[in-house]
Amino acid sequence: MYLQKLTLFNFKNFESKSFDFQDKINCFVGDNGVGKTNVLDAIYYLSFGKSYFNPVAGQNIRHQQDFFMVEGNYKINDRNETVICSLKRGQKKVIKRNDKEYERFSDHIGFLPLVIISPADRDLIIEGSDTRRKFIDSVISQSDKVYLKALINYNKVLVQRNALLKYFAANRTFDALNLKVYDTQLEEYGKVIYQKRKAFLEIFTPIFIAQYKVIANAREHVSLKYKTQLDEGSLTDLLTQNLEKDRVMQYTSVGIHKDDLQFEIDGYSVKKFGSQGQQKSYLIALKLAQFDFIKKQSKLKPILLLDDIFDKLDDLRVAQIIDLVNQDEFGQLFISDTHPERTEEVVKKTNQPYQIFKL
Repeated sequence: MYLQKLTLFNFKNFESKSFDFQDKINCFVGDNGVGKTNVLDAIYYLSFGKSYFNPVAGQNIRHQQDFFMVEGNYKINDRNETVICSLKRGQKKVIKRNDKEYERFSDHIGFLPLVIISPADRDLIIEGSDTRRKFIDSVISQSDKVYLKALINYNKVLVQRNALLKYFAANRTFDALNLKVYDTQLEEYGKVIYQKRKAFLEIFTPIFIAQYKVIANAREHVSLKYKTQLDEGSLTDLLTQNLEKDRVMQYTSVGIHKDDLQFEIDGYSVKKFGSQGQQKSYLIALKLAQFDFIKKQSKLKPILLLDDIFDKLDDLRVAQIIDLVNQDEFGQLFISDTHPERTEEVVKKTNQPYQIFKL
């Protein structure tokens, strides 16, 4: 699978721009602020129907314009496929595949497998558990429609239960039986999510550890631990035990929406004790493990986006990543960098076809 052509209209800083791509390595070089990352984000948009960097869809429309459109022409197993994402101000987003509009965005997830590695990934370490849950959800959802459906349904029920708790507080009333209706549904969907997250991490963690050993040259031992309240008992029991707390707090305090991942190097927290280089290697290993997992599940090589990847990495780690490219582990690769000479020097070593776009 590879992206042959990308066309942008009023997307972020681009008024109108088209790119024709190599099926292996494509690089965007130029000063900060010229739009290198925006091109990668447009490619991400085609896979997920949203920006990796800005969750507010309307803010991806070019200033003083009324709409944006991103179009991608792909070759997948000898088939030509066209995907278009567009948004007009005040209207809902539209995603089309071969001119046919999707009824549900979730039906598109996984069709164009993709992994991005970016400086923004540091949020996985420094931000709260919500960011790490989104990472798990993104990986599993690209290959498991049952998981994605359970997740969407769970989140809908959670919103409804929280709204009811707020209603009770505002009206100084309480009805435990009404809450039970939502508790039953949360148990049903939550159990599916919990079991699939556990099964996923049993497969994913060894892949991640192996990737880290390659990138860091086996200098440290890393671990990835799944933290969940459901290890303590069923969600139904947890909701019952915390009913009074939920009533006072006016939100649901227990459930799989509280799950987290614990990142460690040599038994210590990556966030508290990892150096900047160790943290970046940890994150790259996570993303390369994501790539490997999705590739095996989808039977396609995902598109890989490397945004500003070479900053803050030592030469050894860069060399290890390039070695992976040389092994033909990857399909199509997109790289952004501020140093044209450095980029060309690196990609030449891959002995793969490449193209450099100067923005």
